[in-house]
Amino acid sequence: MIIQRQDYIEKIKPFINNHIIKVLIGTRRSGKSTILKQIIDSLLNDGIPQENIVWINFELSDYFEITDIKKLEDYISCQIENVEGRIYLFFDEIQVIPQWEKLINSYFAKEIFDIYITGSNSKLLSGEFATYLSGRYVELNIYPFSFQEYIEYHEISDDYKSHFYNYLEDGGMPSTYNYKGDDKNLVIMDLYNSIVLKDIIQRNNVKNVDLLDRIIRFVMYNIGQVFSANKIYKRLKQDMVNLSVNTIYKYLKFFENACLIYQVKREDLQGKKILQYDEKYYLSDLGFRQAIIGNNQRDITRVIENIVYIELLRRGYEITIGKVDNLEVDFVCKKQNKPIYIQVSYLLASEETIEREFKPLKNISDNYPKYVITMDNLDMSHEGIRHLNLLDFLLGDEI
Repeated sequence: MIIQRQDYIEKIKPFINNHIIKVLIGTRRSGKSTILKQIIDSLLNDGIPQENIVWINFELSDYFEITDIKKLEDYISCQIENVEGRIYLFFDEIQVIPQWEKLINSYFAKEIFDIYITGSNSKLLSGEFATYLSGRYVELNIYPFSFQEYIEYHEISDDYKSHFYNYLEDGGMPSTYNYKGDDKNLVIMDLYNSIVLKDIIQRNNVKNVDLLDRIIRFVMYNIGQVFSANKIYKRLKQDMVNLSVNTIYKYLKFFENACLIYQVKREDLQGKKILQYDEKYYLSDLGFRQAIIGNNQRDITRVIENIVYIELLRRGYEITIGKVDNLEVDFVCKKQNKPIYIQVSYLLASEETIEREFKPLKNISDNYPKYVITMDNLDMSHEGIRHLNLLDFLLGDEI
């Protein structure tokens, strides 16, 4: 089943037919190609002739012979010969073509082209391309399916809670949803290995694949935990692994660039400064964690925290971890420099837990919105701090 990823389409719509390059960034198989196809369908519905649209998915065997920008230019020239009017160029996973930036720049110089590109690397727009086209592109981050999209895909209309626990394990990669049990795990592992091979090992010429695997497993075990590269170094040294702290930082950055993990900095809310070291990491999709180390429900508080973090990214927030006195605020979320503060927990099962989750927010002196998000059904809002049920947050739009 294909669902309309309407939130993304609405974000792209204002830029269609405008002289600005539309760039979609996200991990492999997160739905970027589907969104491109949905944009193409909307153009066709608006009366744009099929011959004015050129779509190339560089992951398909039909285009394997296009290996450099000269062959790509020749192919496009052949496709648009004798075509009149505006021409729409869609390039899917364009990062496989060396020096693609130069060709895109040359097309951008001609206003007859409306250009859309996708890539599986967060640094797609770094370096030469950013220099060429500074201020001439708009970037949209694409994430795996949200819980809202998950229930829409599966046509679920009730019992959201039990389906949420399925979502914890299934993750948000739609290409895996047609499989069950061991077959699903095999498909997810195959997808994960493809991402690691193509977007990390081959792209960065990684030699020590075993170390790469050990580092990502450490991150998966410790999502939502504060740690540093030095902590990973000390842990792996116990296993007699030969490595350096710099190598760990480098490998973590490879995973970030491939959109598999996200690093979140810590912010001193009193000193208003970003703290060095001891960051948190979250996964782009928890299905990978379930397939590799298993039992997401065992670590449900941190898994829920991961889900909330990715949902906040989808909603356009810039996010840090807050430090106030010796306490931690899970997420400091900003839009247009206006913060909201969020604590995440599984259940407020005791007075001690309630105190632990609400206290950091009580210690923040400003009057910006403050939330505690849990799976509890009973509303425990007090002292100006709003308590939200997790499913209401994921399926609503209060934050």
